[in-house]
Amino acid sequence: MDGRVLVAYASKYGATAGIAERIVQVLQDADLAVDVLAADQVDSLADYRAVILGSAVSMGRWRRESARLLTTNETILRGKPVWLFSSGPMGEGDAEELTEGWRFARKLQPIADRIGPRDIVVFHGAVDVEKLGFFDKWILKKVEAPVGDFRDWAAITAWAEGIVAALTQTPT
Repeated sequence: MDGRVLVAYASKYGATAGIAERIVQVLQDADLAVDVLAADQVDSLADYRAVILGSAVSMGRWRRESARLLTTNETILRGKPVWLFSSGPMGEGDAEELTEGWRFARKLQPIADRIGPRDIVVFHGAVDVEKLGFFDKWILKKVEAPVGDFRDWAAITAWAEGIVAALTQTPT
């Protein structure tokens, strides 16, 4: 199938951008034409055959840029293959267990339900204390969150390979 795939994301400190870049690399390795853009840099979704949209998560909420892209483009996204990912849980173990079953931003869930994404996934995040502002450092200390890079590159790559498989299937 012809057409470009869009990987759009919102990242506060760069960890989610890194996840988006890995997804792009897997898609490009499979010879798919891919654009990667920060969510607030996307002008139109009309020319894309598929959309992968992700966001960093803080306190159960997607960043404003990705939430806005999702909500303002609901109608066009209903007609495309869509995959959604979130990035945020810190620590070892299953990301959904660490978030007590959280899979997607509650306020955005009705929109996701209407769009019908092919998959919604939560990936571990990363935090570099050196990049944090005073308030974020205070919050991190207050909630006693683990610090470091907990992104599971094998899981991210496998998820992206599943997208490749879905986009390259030959209809029977």
